[in-house]
Amino acid sequence: MSVPCVAVARERGETVRSRLADADALDGDHQIAVDGDTIYIPVTGREAVPAEFADRLVERDAERRDRPTTPAEILGSEPSIERLGDIVIIDEDDDERAREVADAVAASDVPCDTVLNRASPIEGELRVRSWDVLVGDDTETVHREYGHEFALDVAAVYFSPRLATERHRVVEQVDAGESAIDMFAGVGPYAVPMASRGADVVACDLNERAVEYLRENAARNGVAERVTAVAGDVRDLVDSRADTADRLVMNLPHSADEFLDAAVALAGDDCVIHYYDIQHEDDPFGPGRRAIEAAAGDAYAVDVETERVVRSYAPHEYNVCLDVRLTRTVD
Repeated sequence: MSVPCVAVARERGETVRSRLADADALDGDHQIAVDGDTIYIPVTGREAVPAEFADRLVERDAERRDRPTTPAEILGSEPSIERLGDIVIIDEDDDERAREVADAVAASDVPCDTVLNRASPIEGELRVRSWDVLVGDDTETVHREYGHEFALDVAAVYFSPRLATERHRVVEQVDAGESAIDMFAGVGPYAVPMASRGADVVACDLNERAVEYLRENAARNGVAERVTAVAGDVRDLVDSRADTADRLVMNLPHSADEFLDAAVALAGDDCVIHYYDIQHEDDPFGPGRRAIEAAAGDAYAVDVETERVVRSYAPHEYNVCLDVRLTRTVD
């Protein structure tokens, strides 16, 4: 049967497949095919394909895929599950229900080695949580995102695969030769891709285990020479890195405002800040904008280029991002 496919070079196959998956454009009823150096990825329709791949659309016969057994088919209802490398994460308050879901995941065709249930909220200065290990015994994995690989241990570091699209949005704005500082870098999901685009990145985090993974991930993705990983409080960088940054990532939504004085001190003459915040739906962007303006004072002109709701965080609360350009004023 002839179906629309995106045709790309084999080495780009996983990157393009991930991008199409994020756009909900993948056709799960037909199999991906490889012919020579080209991979053909079936899509749900021409209108669903992101514009960047429009010139790669072809019609091609594709074999139908045997539908895998899903946890929902086993349970009779759709559980909430999240994939992170070869780990499946569930979020069930009831222990019996958690065990049922874990057993269904293990019995399904979902590829995984470990099933974890969230056992606590994100806690403490290092933003980690406790887990109940229901299947398997390893909380370490390798997560793949937009062509990059990130090793991590979910029991030791903070990482959210749900932010993949948002991270990609930011990274796509980066130009080669930029000087970027990721103020709360974790295992490097912003820092490593920014370096891959040619930026020189200083990546800082309080969590020493996260910084160990950050260094590993920079090497794993071939950008170790462009990533300077620093374990500690980013405010301690001000003396050595003042006035240097072309771009700052501030992904610490609950308390990024406490670090705005440091951000302004680190900013160069023309600097974009990606500022993440959590605020009430009545005024999701105002508090962040006002906090940045207050920190910038008379030293910078402040231009809010983008106001974006990243996701719903809690009832009536949003996780948001402001892309803000600081331009140093001339006396």
